[in-house]
Amino acid sequence: MKTPLQLLQKIFLEAALRAFPELSDFSEFSVEITQSTRENFGHYQFNSAMKLGKFLQLPPRAIAEKIKEQVVTESMIAGLEIAGPGFINITLSNAFISENCTRLLSDPRLGIEIPSKPQKIVIDFSSPNIAKELHVGHLRSTIIGDSLARLFEFLGNDVLRLNHIGDWGTSFGMLIAYLKEEEPEVLSGAKQTDLTQLVNWYRASKKRFDEDAEFKKRGQQEVSVLQAGDPKALHAWKIICDISAKAYREIYDLLGVSINDRGESFYNPMLSEVIEDFEKKGLISDSDGAKCVFLSGFTNREGEPLPMILQKSDLGFNYATTDMAAMKHRIFVEKADRIIILTDAGQSLHFQMIVEGAKQVGYLDPEKLRFDHVTFGLVLSPDGKKFKTRSGDTERLIDLLTTAVERAETILSERSLDIEKEERKTLARILGIGAVKYADLSCNRTGDYTFSYDRMLRFEGNTAAYLLYSYVRIEGIKRKSGVDVAKIKDGAPILPEHPAEIALALHLLRFGEALQEVAEHLTPNILTDYLYQLADKFNSFFRDCRVEGSLEQNSRVLLCEAVSKVMEKGLYILGMETVKRM
Repeated sequence: MKTPLQLLQKIFLEAALRAFPELSDFSEFSVEITQSTRENFGHYQFNSAMKLGKFLQLPPRAIAEKIKEQVVTESMIAGLEIAGPGFINITLSNAFISENCTRLLSDPRLGIEIPSKPQKIVIDFSSPNIAKELHVGHLRSTIIGDSLARLFEFLGNDVLRLNHIGDWGTSFGMLIAYLKEEEPEVLSGAKQTDLTQLVNWYRASKKRFDEDAEFKKRGQQEVSVLQAGDPKALHAWKIICDISAKAYREIYDLLGVSINDRGESFYNPMLSEVIEDFEKKGLISDSDGAKCVFLSGFTNREGEPLPMILQKSDLGFNYATTDMAAMKHRIFVEKADRIIILTDAGQSLHFQMIVEGAKQVGYLDPEKLRFDHVTFGLVLSPDGKKFKTRSGDTERLIDLLTTAVERAETILSERSLDIEKEERKTLARILGIGAVKYADLSCNRTGDYTFSYDRMLRFEGNTAAYLLYSYVRIEGIKRKSGVDVAKIKDGAPILPEHPAEIALALHLLRFGEALQEVAEHLTPNILTDYLYQLADKFNSFFRDCRVEGSLEQNSRVLLCEAVSKVMEKGLYILGMETVKRM
């Protein structure tokens, strides 16, 4: 099922070519149609006439007139009106809205077509470091990445979710050396521990590594033994990784996030091949014993060429080598059509260099594969500073999430006295986690945002609570009507007549347009805005249009059902659950 925008683009493209056949030779010609920003401008607006004026040597309004004459309206378009210097305002017919809204309701995919050629999309997100707690800084990568993965899965693509874990390098040598000397029972399996204790040992090992030259030497030896594949060292390394994995999996389960672990260690056997590939292309330069790649256009603050170091003078590898190996594997082994990596904006330069290096060595062909580095801003505390605990430490993510759930339970206890304790706990988890996710996703990811439990748990405004409550209201209306939706939805159409009904039904048809825009720009706030508008339009409809007992009861109940289905799917894509009552 095509969206209204897709159908209109086809109609106006054909009309423009009939009006001006010479446009077929104009490489820059494209049909630009947007949703109207005001109801009195119609539903959509054709905006291309101004851009065509110079090429066609005609006033834009005259161009719009000729294109309008060639539009085959059929049953889709109720009216066309030229406005301003050459815009064409487009009003869809009630019959078109009715027919397509009814079709949307009967389609399990809500009118979203499965692509004829699904893409293989690799999404790299979350990426915690072993022996460290997930903190508030991991929140954005995890939930934005999960939402984008859900979106592309729903759109019919083959999605590989990857967790690029920091599980290799010098830090493991010093930690293994420390545990061997101070906590040998942990490595033997005789003593159980948790991530909190492991983090303390990591800090202690780092302090000793920095201050004790002999310990530093032993730690470096452990790194060499580990990288050489020594069974005992690998056993110790695996114990450390398993302790960490248990902790971050607890958080992923609470967030409802599914992801496949593939740490830096996975790419370790491929690093030498990367160096060979760059050497064969003549791209490697020696810089004080280090193997570097100098890429055109990349300089430091002094204006000197900035190297991408692939191998250090001590023969060790670094992040650039691992990320280049990951790029090669995802392109040639995973056969990705699109690669999406989520990190904070501070890593922008790093990935710009990775992409340019991958192009030069022959891994990445932008004509065949799209690469997106999805960046995001900081999570700030109410005072506008980085989110930290009172002691000054970075806020642990598990603490932030459990606090949100606890506050949600308190709010629900005050609002709904008749809910049983176990049900209230379930509702509190859904509301609390949903509120955290929605507050983040509803902000443009490129900017910072201020974290506030009070604001995100409000039942008014653009919040998770408002949307969930709207969903509950819809379910309540359907129940009170007494109409069996399953019995009538295959035979009864949705017939919107009242302006509030038409606005709501039209917005439902724009669900696919919102999803496509998110897929293109990788900005989930477009979907949150869509859902907030959907809830607003539904509440306007409910205010102005009686459902229960009205002559239009069946049609309006079906319209409610369509809103419910779209809202439920939209919230699912954002990583949120719905509830039947609050």
